[in-house]
Amino acid sequence: MPLVLAATPIGDPRDAAPRLADELAAADVVAAEDTRRLRRLAVDLRVEPRGRVLSYHEHNEASRTEELVAAVAAGERVLLVTDAGMPSVSDPGYRVVRACVEADLPLTCVPGPSAVLMALAVSGLPVDRFCFEGFLPRKPGERARALAALADEPRTMVFFEAPHRVAVSLDAMAQALGPDRPAALCRELTKTYEEVRRGGLAELADGAREGVKGEITLVVAGAPPREVPLQQALEQVQALVADGVRLKDATRQVSASTGLSAKALYDAAVAAR
Repeated sequence: MPLVLAATPIGDPRDAAPRLADELAAADVVAAEDTRRLRRLAVDLRVEPRGRVLSYHEHNEASRTEELVAAVAAGERVLLVTDAGMPSVSDPGYRVVRACVEADLPLTCVPGPSAVLMALAVSGLPVDRFCFEGFLPRKPGERARALAALADEPRTMVFFEAPHRVAVSLDAMAQALGPDRPAALCRELTKTYEEVRRGGLAELADGAREGVKGEITLVVAGAPPREVPLQQALEQVQALVADGVRLKDATRQVSASTGLSAKALYDAAVAAR
């Protein structure tokens, strides 16, 4: 039997996958980040877990992982759930997943609601390429260094943040990424008071100073392409061609990284021959 990672609703219990109730009823062991919240969810889903229920959270994750792996190895079906979303994604679960992988034990997951994907979808920002950064460091120096490393990240970025740190984090983002960098503050997704605020980072920081309540997901636009002089970009094209890349492919590649027109680069490369 496998370890089963199961996504739980991020707010509205009606968003639970039908398989979640089936897994809760069938599991030999249910490991939950908060057993009280699990009980409430089970009531909402009208299911009674028949297996033994264990707590599995950040404070006992290291010690309890061995017990869960042993249960999987013994042929028991172990279900892992966290308070909201997918286990191991900014939640407990990574340790037991790694342990099962290393022990060559089976594992699978029940997909379901995702604050990351929902926030991206409603943000109004580009979603063709994105990266998930989780929670920023709490200490100011570490937070500043983390954001400095993301200053030139071209993909849309998604962050989780605690309500009492939102304004501070948005201020730090505005300093590191620019006050006008487009962003969205997504609050209480799928819940009664769902709200999405869109604007520049500085504007959102100002709006958050009076306090923000609920579960928060921040979506921040990636860095715009830096302007590169045509001659410098042409040299990049020529270097790629010298390495055996076709001219058209080289111009497309350099165009994507510089924002310059592929046609302009192609024409300049032909003229320079």
